[in-house]
Amino acid sequence: MTGPEPGEFLALLTADETADLRAAGRTRRWDRGSTVMNEGETADWVLVLTSGRVKVSSHTAGGTEVVLAVRGPGALVGDMSALDGHPRSGTVTALEPIEGLVVHDFPGYLNDHGRVAVLLMQLVIGRLRDADRKRVEYGAFDTAGRVATRLLELAERYGEPAEGGVKVALPLSQDELAGWTGASREAVSKALRSLRDRGLIETGRRRVIVYDLEGLRKRAR
Repeated sequence: MTGPEPGEFLALLTADETADLRAAGRTRRWDRGSTVMNEGETADWVLVLTSGRVKVSSHTAGGTEVVLAVRGPGALVGDMSALDGHPRSGTVTALEPIEGLVVHDFPGYLNDHGRVAVLLMQLVIGRLRDADRKRVEYGAFDTAGRVATRLLELAERYGEPAEGGVKVALPLSQDELAGWTGASREAVSKALRSLRDRGLIETGRRRVIVYDLEGLRKRAR
């Protein structure tokens, strides 16, 4: 098991709260590419990721996939449907082999842990703020700016030091990256080429090396 990402749900819990959560759930594993949750289904369980990354996506009426978020270790997914009883608003897919804690009576857990309920409310507010920020990006940034923003986010969350830069094992295909930036695959490919030509990044099969974080940050803005 890898440690939870800072700021994610599991990282915010005390040792006792974590122990009670584990006692209320069971561990499950999924292979890369597996569908963990389906958009539109009604279910009462949540998943707390302990290793690996997932994408949360939705589909337009025309069938185009829109990637809403990438979540890593410590993240809580499926909480809205488990709490309000409405169908799931997105599909969760394993981007790599994942392991997580499946908890069925999550409302009961929150009833017994009032502090955690407040933390969850703060996390939900953070998601809403992030969604608002992305809506501004779509209207204000060109495709290269949005791609730079997403790569910067991945580098800051998952990057590892590499010779001359920061290496990101990129679990997203160009189609998925396009769905995350609200652009076509062709536009994303052109944006990546532009960032490479500026010497900001190097791309390879499912990996990116960022050579100039500050330059990428400026392009993102």
